[in-house]
Amino acid sequence: MIFDKLKKFDIVFDSPEMDCPPVFSSGDVVSGKVVLELSAESKVESLKLHAEGFAKVHWTESRSAGSSTAYTQNYSDEVEYLNRREVLLQADNGEPTVLSAGRHEYPFSFQLPEETLVTSFEGKHGSIRYWVKVKLHRPWATVKKIKKEFTVIEPIDINTPSLLAPQAGTKEKMARTWYRSCGQVSITAKIERKGYTPGEVIPVFAEFDNSTSRSVVPKAYITQTQTFIARGTMKQKRAVVATLCGDIVGARRRETWHGRAIKIPPVGPSILQCRIIKVEYMLRVCVDVPGTSKLSLELPLVMGTIPLHPFGSRTSSVSSQYSANMEWLRMAIPEQPEPPPDYSSVVSEEEAVQNSTAVQPEEDLSGVLQRSFMAYVQEFRLRPPPVYSEVDPNPQPFNMRPRCMTSGPREEAMSGLGEAERFHQTKRTFITGANKGSAHVCVPKSDWTLICA
Repeated sequence: MIFDKLKKFDIVFDSPEMDCPPVFSSGDVVSGKVVLELSAESKVESLKLHAEGFAKVHWTESRSAGSSTAYTQNYSDEVEYLNRREVLLQADNGEPTVLSAGRHEYPFSFQLPEETLVTSFEGKHGSIRYWVKVKLHRPWATVKKIKKEFTVIEPIDINTPSLLAPQAGTKEKMARTWYRSCGQVSITAKIERKGYTPGEVIPVFAEFDNSTSRSVVPKAYITQTQTFIARGTMKQKRAVVATLCGDIVGARRRETWHGRAIKIPPVGPSILQCRIIKVEYMLRVCVDVPGTSKLSLELPLVMGTIPLHPFGSRTSSVSSQYSANMEWLRMAIPEQPEPPPDYSSVVSEEEAVQNSTAVQPEEDLSGVLQRSFMAYVQEFRLRPPPVYSEVDPNPQPFNMRPRCMTSGPREEAMSGLGEAERFHQTKRTFITGANKGSAHVCVPKSDWTLICA
């Protein structure tokens, strides 16, 4: 029989790397070969290939129809994304094909649909899978089947205006104790963009205002929500994939996060285009409010597959990115200004001496002019901040004529007079200036005699 003669029956996908399975996306060509290895001559009727791709969901719920009656409700649905058939071996006259002993390879190739597919996914109540199934038909024997799955990942480019837009929000809640208000807790948070890729770090800018009489602890989470939909009913599964815990905020105190970092672990990309399965991510910034439920602020995230380009996507314009940066500034939280760091804290002493004494060689710009200008913008660096100095950088010149009431020969002569004499002498000086048109001073009536004299 063929079972005794069939030594190997396998599906091998073409891959640029031998040890790494291939990954495909919409419009790609899936190619490979079906390997048959026989120990003796055998007859084969046909060898057929079937490529399929489905999104499927299924779960059950127990319901009660009375005190002693219960039943189970089933929910299921599916969406087809791929259906391709191909005949690899079959005689035209319907007679079996005789294969000699040894190794036989039958190549196959098909193109994935051009319309957007959905990324492969495995969840508790559903999955999105793509596979190739091959059936071997032979006389007087059952059909031999083999099935092998392949991965599809739909690219999500975070270098788009919608995913580069900053996300911000504010929430507040009143804390109560025995129906009595005991203060308010508020959260204001922002992140620089909506789209990220696994492995990136998200700087979180937040402000926590605790006006209650008890301490609170601010926290931040990255959550994943899997949503399964069937027959108008929704089933969700939530999981925390990353956590950030802040310092305790005392009673009637305020805490500010100046870019606290939370790292994204290796997670799957967002799935937003499937009708029955969705995978969404959220950044939750929250605090436990005494006497009431947790105060939580949610900022949406999209996990992409194409990382951030230094200047956004190639198709986005400079003006759109400039407007995004300006929007980021408008949404900024007012923070206490901080002085720039000292130059010695930025670079070492050896580098500082070398930068001040070494003469920079002249650069050869011939290669630069032959390349794109935008590719060189990232090579510029910010200049270090200036060193603080207590010396006035714009001193007054020494030959400037001293103003009235400044230290001079007249004031030195007046220093030996009493307080009353200095007062009258000063008034005479102002009146003298007034006669010359340089100043006008109001003098009490009781001193007119002295002035006239």
